[in-house]
Amino acid sequence: MKIFEELKARGLLAQLTDEEEIRELVNNGKATFYIGFDPTADSLHVGHFMALCLMKRLQMAGNKPIALIGGGTGYIGDPSGRTDMRSMMTPEIIEHNCECFKKQMSRFIDFSEGKALMVNNADWLLKLNYVDLLREVGPHFSVNRMLTAECYKQRLERGLSFLEFNYMIMQSYDFYMLFQKYGCNMQFGGDDQWSNMLGGTELIRRKLGKDAYAMTITLLLNSEGKKMGKTQSGAVWLDPKKTSPFEFYQYWRNVADSDVLRCIRMLTFLPLEEIDAMDHWEGSQLNKAKEILAFELTKLVHGEEEAQAAMESSRDLFSAGNAQQMPTTQLEESDLENGNIDIVSILVKSGLVQSRSDGRRAVQQGGVTVNGEKVEDFKQEFAGEALTGEGIIVKRGKKNFRRITLK
Repeated sequence: MKIFEELKARGLLAQLTDEEEIRELVNNGKATFYIGFDPTADSLHVGHFMALCLMKRLQMAGNKPIALIGGGTGYIGDPSGRTDMRSMMTPEIIEHNCECFKKQMSRFIDFSEGKALMVNNADWLLKLNYVDLLREVGPHFSVNRMLTAECYKQRLERGLSFLEFNYMIMQSYDFYMLFQKYGCNMQFGGDDQWSNMLGGTELIRRKLGKDAYAMTITLLLNSEGKKMGKTQSGAVWLDPKKTSPFEFYQYWRNVADSDVLRCIRMLTFLPLEEIDAMDHWEGSQLNKAKEILAFELTKLVHGEEEAQAAMESSRDLFSAGNAQQMPTTQLEESDLENGNIDIVSILVKSGLVQSRSDGRRAVQQGGVTVNGEKVEDFKQEFAGEALTGEGIIVKRGKKNFRRITLK
């Protein structure tokens, strides 16, 4: 099966322009394509996972990826899917985040000579003269048409700043520059990016003629992929300092039964024949599928050794309530009162709940255990001595665990 057909079989492609031309380019390794990443944090998260895996698949088939870091667009922020304006970042923060992205992407993409590029759109966007941009690009965008774009509709009801309104133009200009500078003939993005992407294709064809070769593809369910990055306690990061390999493994180990096979198909590099054989798995077999998913993705992000350790720790956790790689919260002596600390304080300080009221509610609903035993009273206290050495293992619900120790 060729790569274009494989991408379809895995459920990765949604809307396309010029499907036959795209098929020809991709299957023959002639696509130079880009995906953009705005540096809104100092780590990528699992919401970026689908895009990174797609870039890896296409590169393995001989195509050339361009990872576009949004050092310029990061000054504005994409309004897609947002209900308010993103907070402004300083140039120093943006530069730091871009450097962090580069290191993480290198685990997925081979940036050796001629195989891939990493480009920062600050290189051209920050040098633009405002009047020149208006004259060069402005005539090719219809305000009426822009206002119909899905990426703006929700924000129009709540208020869309002129700053954010320009994001589509800047993203379109990115494709125009990549086409001219690097021969980039294809762009990929989430389904919420379709209008912005079409703007780039249209700009190239209007400025350079109808024969200019530029096409767009969106990734199926990429907007859901962004949601994948969020959990009750925050984002699931690719940086092991933010989300440990064990936490990362547990995140995928605990996906819903209805999602596990779809995630295996879309995100792992297992052969399709092997995945097809899992289609009728149910019951306890789905737990096996979740282990496969968690192991494969943890291996991809953190390496096989860390994935193996996380898997073994997860099995230990479910079999004996003990996990060597379990995420740990270290308390200070100052967190104790008269040498003790209550369970609600432990839940809050460990990040297992967001507030004391959430903690009391979790205990009252029977959702908190310590070393495998249910906590019945939200006033229950633990002596500092119990937290020394291996500490205690606190579990909230079925998915959230912390080892609690005392420094």
